[in-house]
Amino acid sequence: MKRFKFLPTTEKRNRRSENIDEISTLQIVDLINAEDRLVPPTVAKERRSIAAAIDLITESFRKGGRLFYVGAGTSGRLGVLDASECPPTFGVKPSLVQGIIAGGRGALVRAVEGAEDHAKDGAEAIDKKHVKPIDVVVGLAACGLTAYVLGALKRARRIGAKTIFITCAPESKKHIPAEIIINPVVGPEIITGSTRMKAGTATKLVLNTLTTGAMIKLGKVYGNLMVDLQATNEKLRDRSIRIVMEITGLARPQAKKLLIRAEGKVKPAVVMHYHKVDLRNAVKILDCCDQSLRRAIKEKKQSKT
Repeated sequence: MKRFKFLPTTEKRNRRSENIDEISTLQIVDLINAEDRLVPPTVAKERRSIAAAIDLITESFRKGGRLFYVGAGTSGRLGVLDASECPPTFGVKPSLVQGIIAGGRGALVRAVEGAEDHAKDGAEAIDKKHVKPIDVVVGLAACGLTAYVLGALKRARRIGAKTIFITCAPESKKHIPAEIIINPVVGPEIITGSTRMKAGTATKLVLNTLTTGAMIKLGKVYGNLMVDLQATNEKLRDRSIRIVMEITGLARPQAKKLLIRAEGKVKPAVVMHYHKVDLRNAVKILDCCDQSLRRAIKEKKQSKT
């Protein structure tokens, strides 16, 4: 049985919910909601560390590096979830952002007991992914003490990769082998130790911000529009048309025809409209502008003045 050398905040009892099994259903809902409202301010307090992590990840991507999330249980599932959402949202390859979870893919849908207890397995997972010095590895552990995650981080540091750690336990910070530690302190859980609740919510908020921030810096967003999305269903195809309409001012029929010529790719379609070029040359223009649609549009507008 695992015994903590010290009791992390995530394992302490929440005095506000000690009688939760004696109150009404509506009171349970209100109490959980009140605890959930504590999460966003704790994430906001970590804004500088989150910004530093975004810059680290962006620099890695620009050098050809990858981002790996490593976690167990809820934390591991959240890492895999965030990684899986990057390709359709930002049009990146699945290999760019990857999630590693203790116990493997099966642990996504069913708990694999004991999988998180072996540091060696975490290290081996890093080796199997052929992590390189230009990559970034983000450890995810609400308590900050998960052996599998710490083993992965130590191996990543030995390789020379950049490391980030997200934990909700301030007591664990001094034991964590990472360059940047993001530590939203959400306090004890409403059900003691159930870190799928506030700690999980905080982790999800941070992960959303890390990848979204990095993709914005890489030019995957124009304004607040996802101009590199993969239109793989009707909803996203309709969104693509609306994005082209919004940026170019074209009517829907014209925007749809333009997207067909651009093979469904929003960013090249917009460049084709402004520069009056075909798809091949639109892609070249974007490459010259480091894939920044704003730069491509701005340069064309300046050339007309």
